[in-house]
Amino acid sequence: MSNTLSATDASPDSPRLLDRVRARLRVKHYSMRTETAYLGWVKRYIYFHGKRHPAEMGRSELEAFLSSLAVERNVSAATQNQALSALFFLYREVLDIELPWLDNVTRAKKPARLPTVLTREETVALLDGIDEGEIKLIVRLLYGSGLRLLEGLRLRVKDVDLSRRELIVRDGKGGKDRVTMIATQLVEPLRLRIAGRKQLHDEDLAVGRGDVWLPDALALKYPAASRAFGWQYVFPAAGHSRDPRSGAIRRHHVDEKRVQRAVKAAAARAGIVKPVSPHTLRHSFATHLLEAGYDIRTVQELLGHSDVSTTMIYTHVLNRGGRGVASPLDRLG
Repeated sequence: MSNTLSATDASPDSPRLLDRVRARLRVKHYSMRTETAYLGWVKRYIYFHGKRHPAEMGRSELEAFLSSLAVERNVSAATQNQALSALFFLYREVLDIELPWLDNVTRAKKPARLPTVLTREETVALLDGIDEGEIKLIVRLLYGSGLRLLEGLRLRVKDVDLSRRELIVRDGKGGKDRVTMIATQLVEPLRLRIAGRKQLHDEDLAVGRGDVWLPDALALKYPAASRAFGWQYVFPAAGHSRDPRSGAIRRHHVDEKRVQRAVKAAAARAGIVKPVSPHTLRHSFATHLLEAGYDIRTVQELLGHSDVSTTMIYTHVLNRGGRGVASPLDRLG
């Protein structure tokens, strides 16, 4: 790939460089979210340096940009590292420039923070505080199966096995699949949900719809699968929308913001002062299993962690009062 581009290619107002970045991201099968984020960071980097061509810049310019993010905009370590990854992609994958300084740029260190965990009483209050049936089922599934929010929303009909009370999480974080449980009390609600989903899918097919998004490789290999019931989302959107990449009209899954708003509102109504999000339910799932006596390796598998050290953070949450040590104040007469 040539790295000799005209000066206008570097301008964020010109589609040429961004089109190359976008095309390369799609060839590499990056998600739509990552595509949007990476394009945004490339534009900000070029604007920051007065629309200079990225090929004309080096380590000092990149570090100046990252320092500006940390010092002037006070972004998190995760955000700074995402910007760095986007610029790595620009240089290596789009401009085809391998520079030794890229490997030596220091990534921001994420602060070690303990996760927010709800007590059992708080969990009950939160779950009971959500009235909308569909969102209530989603939130209970997140907690009962230890799912990330998008793992729950992207759940396909074919990956729910009610007879075995288990579901398969496909392409989770890190591109891994895993199996987790379905709570007994959710079996019947899920059965009714899937039956209703079948009716909705039949109605879509009857009017020439019924298509669902599939990963690019699967869509090419199984072109008919996108209209098969098994591939449909368990929790579909109320209406159809246009795919920003292909332009196809499809029924997507429930908007994650609906779930986020419902959880925050329920937490406020329950008087929970901790910062609560849908991901808090996954943290609580793990901690409550450990409290119930399940071993760390089992919890690791259910969460889909590659390294047990990631799961070990929940053992620290269990160590109340400073690793379970009694305060000397309590020993005074």
